[in-house]
Amino acid sequence: MRQLDSPDTKRPYVRRLFATIADRYDFITAFLSYGQDARWKRRLAGLSQAAPGMAALDLACGTGDIAFALADRGARVAGLDITPRMLRLARAKRRDVPLVAGDMMALPFRDARFDIVSTGYGIRNVPVIEPAVAEIARVLKPGGVFLSLDFNRPANPLVRAVYLSYLTIVGSILGFVLHRDSDTYRYIPESIRRYPGAAAVSAILRTQGFRSCEHIPVLAGLMAIHVARK
Repeated sequence: MRQLDSPDTKRPYVRRLFATIADRYDFITAFLSYGQDARWKRRLAGLSQAAPGMAALDLACGTGDIAFALADRGARVAGLDITPRMLRLARAKRRDVPLVAGDMMALPFRDARFDIVSTGYGIRNVPVIEPAVAEIARVLKPGGVFLSLDFNRPANPLVRAVYLSYLTIVGSILGFVLHRDSDTYRYIPESIRRYPGAAAVSAILRTQGFRSCEHIPVLAGLMAIHVARK
């Protein structure tokens, strides 16, 4: 996919893609996670230690699952996504969480605003990871926590090849069945090929001002949850 070869082409491609798949987003995340996606998001919310009085921001909030899980723990949550249709779908689920259209690369919030920043499948989709992480660090309070759930990029070449081949085949079938376009969900394996992987993202978080970072393997390491403290 040449659309992913540079930030200038990735940005508009990802925007168009998520506008296209928004109405199928919940189904796809459940299908590709073997029904585990909701449980992983609840686990992320638990790792955040969100509590009443805390301010939280969920980035690339999609249809709102993580934002709502944090709100259920008592946090004052805002959700941000670049796709208006995703936000409309989230508002149809519940209306007690403020949602705003915006870009992870330029967050419309003041410095040190939040105790918690989270994202599900967000870091892999930004045009460039480092500026997005710098923005996250900017809006976090000192001592605040950042949490991210995403696909991992397996280090073992054989495991990686099998994993990406599987996602390519399944994605092609789903794309054709749901959108009459077999390329639609090929974005997932192609984005993973270009993703540095969980360990490298941890290193980026440290260089961008996070004093500690761990990544927790999920689904035998095919997924990961990052927990980083500013």
